Amino acid sequence: MKEITLLKAATAFYDYTPDLPPHEAGAISFTPLQGGLINRSWLVQSELKVPFLLQQINTHVFSSPEDVQHNYITISQYAEFEFTGLRLPYPKYLNVRDSLYIDKQGNYWRAFEYIDNAFSVSIAQKPAQAKATAKTFAKFTAAFEEFNTGLLKTVIPDFHNLSFRHRQFLESLNTELYERMPKALPLIEELKNRERYIHFYELITESPENFPQRVMHHDAKIANVLFSKKNGKVICPVDFDTVMPGYFFSDLGDMVRSMACSVDENNRDFNRIKIRSAFYKAILDGYRSVMGKYLTDAEKKYIHYAGLLMIYMQALRYMADYLNGDIYYHTAYPEQNFNRAKNQLVLLQRLEEFLQKEYNIKV
Repeated sequence: MKEITLLKAATAFYDYTPDLPPHEAGAISFTPLQGGLINRSWLVQSELKVPFLLQQINTHVFSSPEDVQHNYITISQYAEFEFTGLRLPYPKYLNVRDSLYIDKQGNYWRAFEYIDNAFSVSIAQKPAQAKATAKTFAKFTAAFEEFNTGLLKTVIPDFHNLSFRHRQFLESLNTELYERMPKALPLIEELKNRERYIHFYELITESPENFPQRVMHHDAKIANVLFSKKNGKVICPVDFDTVMPGYFFSDLGDMVRSMACSVDENNRDFNRIKIRSAFYKAILDGYRSVMGKYLTDAEKKYIHYAGLLMIYMQALRYMADYLNGDIYYHTAYPEQNFNRAKNQLVLLQRLEEFLQKEYNIKV
C-alpha cells in the first residue's frame, strides 16, 4: 500500500470534524492492524486530532461496498437513536452525508472510532469467555428485535443458505481433478448420509411463523468481541460486514463450532477433536439468558441443532473447495481443504454423540 494513498484516505476523514472549528491534524502516522482476514486496517494517529481506525474494503469478497456500509450505518443509527443500550463503534464521515472514500484506483475506504484500552482474543480459554461472547452476540440480535430486517442489504447472497451450499457440494462431485476423488470418497459418503440436515433447513425456511428472520452478525466468533483491558469485561462486538437477515442457528451455531471444540478447524490430529462440555453449556446458557424471551417455541425446541447445521455447512464448503481445486479458501499446503473437511466432519460426529449422551437428542 502506497503511503500517499493511505495519507489521502486518512486526510479525507480528518478534514471533516463536525461541531468543531476547522483545524489541521498535524503529522499523521499509520500502524497496520493484524487479525482481519478480509479487509486491511490501520490505526491512524495524528498530533492534533483523535485517532481512528481506517479500513480498505476488500471488493473481491464484498462486490458492493456501498451495501456493506449501508448496513452498518443503518444498524448503528438504529442502535443509537432507539436507545437499545448496544454500543457499536461509531462511523466517521467525509461530510454530512458520505462515509465512504473512493480513491483514484477505485478502492473503497471507511473509518471508525478507535476504541482504546481494548483487546481481543482468538480462542476462548475459559467457559466464562465463551459465555460472555454468546451473551454479546445475543444482545446484538436482541437489540434489533423491533427492527425491520427489510432495510438491510444482502451483502453475500446465500451466505448461510445450507441448501445452496449442498448444491455447490453436489456440483463439485463432477470435478475434473480426478486424482482427488478416491481420497475424498469416504468423506463424501458421510456427508451424503447427513442430508437430513438439508431437509431440516428447508423446513426452517418454509416456516416463518416458527423460524423468523432476525438481524444476525453472521461472523460470531470471540475474535470479533472487544474486551476491556481495565476490567476484562466486554465492550462491544465488532466487524459487521456480514450483518444480514438470518435464522436462529447462524450466530449460535458458529459459536458452538468455534468455541465448543477442543481444537480449531486446521488441526490434523483428529483424535484430539472433542466437544468441551463446559464450553458448550456456557455458550447455550449465555445465548439463552438474553434471547430466551425472544425465541419461538420451535427455536427453543431445536436450539441444539444450531451447531449441527453450521458444522455440516462448513464441512460441505471445505469438501467442495477441495474438489474444485482450492479456489475459495486460502491453503498453506495441497491437502489442507481436505483435512479441514475431515476435521469438521469429525467435529460433527462428536457433536452428534455428545448431544445424544448429554441431552438425549438423537439426530
